[in-house]
Amino acid sequence: MRLECDKALINLLYAANRCNLEMRERLKDFQITTQQFNVLRILRGQYPGAATISLIKQKMVDKMSDISRIIDRLLQKKFVVREPGNSDRRTVDISINESGLKLLEAIDQQVDLSTFIARKLTLDQAKGLNHLLDKLNRKA
Repeated sequence: MRLECDKALINLLYAANRCNLEMRERLKDFQITTQQFNVLRILRGQYPGAATISLIKQKMVDKMSDISRIIDRLLQKKFVVREPGNSDRRTVDISINESGLKLLEAIDQQVDLSTFIARKLTLDQAKGLNHLLDKLNRKA
């Protein structure tokens, strides 16, 4: 049992690394990192509302990311807006702007991220994989 679980974990890490490399390669033309892409997608999910740094951090795929630095880069690229929090002046609200939405739209049109899975697994296999990954990602 332990040997199979070890093998499963190594395979999972290897597959995740390959997916990450492929995403980085596909996003290179848009001059954004996978972490910046992740933040923009989170903010698009909140649109037209905003998100706090805390919420973005919670939803990030890579929990070790330096959110403040990523937000600063997105501000420099003029894809997001930072404003004082509405309910608590100690917080900061981040929202995606029109440029950020247009960038994501361009990425969506030119980059089909699902192909990494779709070209190797059937729909039923992808559903099964999602079910298993959901079980692994649940907090105990």
